[in-house]
Amino acid sequence: MVLRWWHRLAGAGALLAALAAALALTVAGLRPTTAEHAQPSASAAGVRRPPLRFAPGGSFKVALFADLHYGEDAWTDWGPAQDAGSDRVMAAVLDAEKPDLVVYLGDLVTANNLPIPNASLYWDRAFSPTRDRGIPWATVFGNHDDMPFEWPPEWFSPDGVPPLRCPPPGSTAASGDDQGCSFRGAPRIELITAEISSNRLSYSQNGPKDLWPGVSNFVLQVLSRTHDDPALLMYFLDSGGGSYTEVVSSAQVKWFQSQSRFLNPNGRIPELIFWHIPSTEYAKVAPKAKSEIKKPCVGSINKEDVAPQAAEWGMMDALAKRPSVKAIFVGHNHGLDWCCPYEKLWLCFARHTGYGGYGNWPRGARIIQITESPTSTVSWIRMENGTKHSELTLSS
Repeated sequence: MVLRWWHRLAGAGALLAALAAALALTVAGLRPTTAEHAQPSASAAGVRRPPLRFAPGGSFKVALFADLHYGEDAWTDWGPAQDAGSDRVMAAVLDAEKPDLVVYLGDLVTANNLPIPNASLYWDRAFSPTRDRGIPWATVFGNHDDMPFEWPPEWFSPDGVPPLRCPPPGSTAASGDDQGCSFRGAPRIELITAEISSNRLSYSQNGPKDLWPGVSNFVLQVLSRTHDDPALLMYFLDSGGGSYTEVVSSAQVKWFQSQSRFLNPNGRIPELIFWHIPSTEYAKVAPKAKSEIKKPCVGSINKEDVAPQAAEWGMMDALAKRPSVKAIFVGHNHGLDWCCPYEKLWLCFARHTGYGGYGNWPRGARIIQITESPTSTVSWIRMENGTKHSELTLSS
C-alpha cells in the first residue's frame, strides 16, 4: 500500500510539474511543446537548440538554397566541379546577406547519381558553408533526395563501367558490411536523422510518424526581439517525390490546420510556408512560359512551364483561407524565379542555387526579410556575382 501510494504521489507531482510548465509557457505567450505541437529544439542526442529570435533591430532574414544537386555524376571530373560551384554560390550569398536562418528547399543531392551506401556524405557537404559560418538551418525534402540509383547507360558501352570514386571503408558514408559502392540509396528518415543528430545548428525535424512517408513536416517559431512570444511561424512540408508520389497529402492538410489553430488561433502571427514541388495553383497564376514577367508578378527568369505536384488535396484552399499566411516558397523548377499573387498570398519560386541539375542560368538565392514591427515581409534575389534584383513586398 505504501509503495502504491508513493507511486500515485510521484505521478501527481509529475502531472503538477507538467501543468506548471505549461502554465508558465502560456503566461509567457509561448505554446507548450507537446509531441504533436513541438518546436524542434533537441537532436537525437538531446542537445538543446536556442530559440530562433528576431534581431535587436527587429528583423529576421532567411536565405533559400534550392536544388543544389550534390553528387551528380560523382564518378566523373565534371560532377565534383559542379559541387565546387555550388559551394561558391552559397558562400557568396551567405557573406553578402548574413542571414539569420538558411532554408534548404529540397534536392540537396541527386541521389539517383550516387553509387554509395547512402547520400549522407553529400548531404552533409551541402550544409558546410552554412555550418562553417555558425548559421542555423532547416531542411525540406525534394524529389531527388532519396531516389534509387539509376544505372547510366554508358556503363554498358564498349568502354565499360568507369573507375568509381567510392567512399573508403570507415568513412561517414560507408559503414558495416554495406561499404563502398553499394547503390543502395538512402531513405528520407536516415538522411534527416543523421542531420539533426550530428549538427547543433540544424533545426530540421523528422516529423510526425502518421505523416510518413512524408518526413520533413514541422514548424519553427521565431520569437519577438523584446519578449518570448512567437512573432513569426514557418511551416515546412514534404511535397513528396523520389520514393513516393509528388503530393502534399490530405493528412498533411489536417496536420497544418491542427498546428495553425493551436499555435496561432487568432491569426495574429504572420506565417510562411516552405516545400519543394509547386502546387497546381502555381501553374494557374504563372506567366506564359518564356514570356516577359509582367506585374503583378515579379521576377527575372521565366524559361519553362511549371512542373506541379501530381494532385491537389486541399492544402492550397486551407492556406488561402488564412490571412496570416503571407507566402509559399518552392524550388524544383530551375528556370523560374518569379513571385505571383494568389488570393491574398504570394506564390514564389526560389532561385536555382546549385551548379548540379539542369539549366545554365546564373545561380543565386532568394532572400526573405521579415520585420517584426511594423510587420512586413520583403523578398529579393541575391546572385552569385553579388548583384541584387527582383525586390518586392509580400506583406505590409
